[in-house]
Amino acid sequence: MSLPYLYDLDLPTLEAWLADWGEPRYRARQIWEWLYRRLVTDVDQMTSLPKSLRQRLTEATRLTAPHIQAVQESLDGETRKDLLALEDGEQIEVVLMRYADRRSVCVSTQVGCAVGCQFCATGQMGFRRNLSSGEIVMQVLHFARLLEAQGQKLTNVVLMGMGEPFLNYENTLAALHRLIDSQGFQMGQRRLTVSTAGVAPGIRRFSEEDTQVNLAVSLHAATDALRNILMPLNRRYGLDEVFAAVTDYIARTNRRVTFEWSLIDGVNDTPEQALALAARIKGMLAHINLIPLNPTPGYAGQPSTPEHTTNFTAILDEQHIPYTLRLRRGLDIQAGCGQLRQSISQS
Repeated sequence: MSLPYLYDLDLPTLEAWLADWGEPRYRARQIWEWLYRRLVTDVDQMTSLPKSLRQRLTEATRLTAPHIQAVQESLDGETRKDLLALEDGEQIEVVLMRYADRRSVCVSTQVGCAVGCQFCATGQMGFRRNLSSGEIVMQVLHFARLLEAQGQKLTNVVLMGMGEPFLNYENTLAALHRLIDSQGFQMGQRRLTVSTAGVAPGIRRFSEEDTQVNLAVSLHAATDALRNILMPLNRRYGLDEVFAAVTDYIARTNRRVTFEWSLIDGVNDTPEQALALAARIKGMLAHINLIPLNPTPGYAGQPSTPEHTTNFTAILDEQHIPYTLRLRRGLDIQAGCGQLRQSISQS
């Protein structure tokens, strides 16, 4: 049996362990400070702990930094994608995005994905396994260390990488709590966003969590006929069920929901889809993120033309639907939304 991964342990569990070892509870908080604020990757670096405790931690737990298999930087220097090797040999991609006013990291919650969205590279590779809470947190800390070494600070985290967070619900929520914990990483809750492809039970469950973490829903079609094709998950959780769950989430939390929409030329950028989207969204505490499709090898669709995009947004304007038309980032290194998979050339 492998030793417990220190990043997988919550603070009460760590306190209980140390109590069993005859150590005072405050030692657990010291360890957390070393892990989540000082970002160490070796127990021996935790110099405020007695040497005997460091030795026991080394013998009883694992604390390993991710092995970087490959790194790609976009030509504009604004996006970096790392391929990380996990301890069992599986690999995940994690992306750092640099903006004028913030530094954001896009992390994965699964190796691969079972949802199978047509246009998504992760869905095209299939599902391998869930990530543990520690493996999710580890990705954030990986880029936090890199930024700290550059005199910068990580400001935002989006769970929009490989996998469907709500199909790995327990580990996803445990990771979020570790990141927002006042004695842990201390990230502001509103600086975290969880994105789901529309797992309605997960949305309802998330509405009952006592957090202010943002919710995004990947929509991409406003009719069941089209969404069944683009996102097979819709055959299990149709639009009526998804929107009922989102409506309940808004009612419970009074928080705005973001709907993600990849504009695919001639597919979901039509006037009919724009009108159907407006009808679904009107009156909701919601916002739409529009972004031209990021191409993937397994899908023949193309990003919307400027003309089709203009026509689509004109209808949203007429219907007074709030939206943002976003610029694509990291396309030259396949680091955009929907492009992540185990594919970086390891040269």
